[in-house]
Amino acid sequence: MQNNRMQSFDNEFYAPADLFAAAAAADERASFITKTYLYLFGAVAVIAGIETFLFTMFWNPMVALTAVMIRTPFTWLIVIGAFMVVSWIAETWARSSVSSAVQHAGLGLYIAGMSIILVPTLCLAQLKTGDTSLILSAGTATAGLFAMLTVAVFVTRKDFSFLRSTLVFASLAAMGLIATAIFFQFALGPIFMYAMIALACGYILYHTSNVLHHYRIGQHVAAALALFASVAMLFWYILQLFLSRND
Repeated sequence: MQNNRMQSFDNEFYAPADLFAAAAAADERASFITKTYLYLFGAVAVIAGIETFLFTMFWNPMVALTAVMIRTPFTWLIVIGAFMVVSWIAETWARSSVSSAVQHAGLGLYIAGMSIILVPTLCLAQLKTGDTSLILSAGTATAGLFAMLTVAVFVTRKDFSFLRSTLVFASLAAMGLIATAIFFQFALGPIFMYAMIALACGYILYHTSNVLHHYRIGQHVAAALALFASVAMLFWYILQLFLSRND
């Protein structure tokens, strides 16, 4: 799942400084930031609606799918690989300069992929407690951390783009550990989850500062997708941590 955190802003996606949101007029910059966070909150609302629909209308198939994933861990590796491909396509579309429709299709594709990959963990959380208390607790913790990190970036105005290399290498190392754990069938444990939560927080700092410093006017869909991917990763590992404590 963390592959989606490895997206970058290479030179091909940069524009002359006068097109950066950071260098735009105050009203244009404010509009860009507002659109970015409206799209982010909209994506969160949509995926919450999708998961509620799936678990209300298709509970038994969701339980069956979760059981398959638990019994056959190599299936989970295939799912992660497929999600990596979907994430790459979605991020490419969201950064497209061809049309707004392509950008929105990229965000929609990512939401659809994330809604599927979250199913087993959400199902386990509900099965363990008999209700949605763990999910709600993880959501609350995620929202709180995201809010604090966002405020920190907006108040300090610090550019965290220097974190990119560290985040990429950490993500690659995490993917290697996950693949190894699946192949040799051992649990990574809570220390790994804490480390991944820290990594997700790093990505939130990185992408939030990109909103302030490195996106162009009109790239609000791509910015929202990057933030959404970071938030989803944070929620994923917080929920995993809560599940391990519940055990």
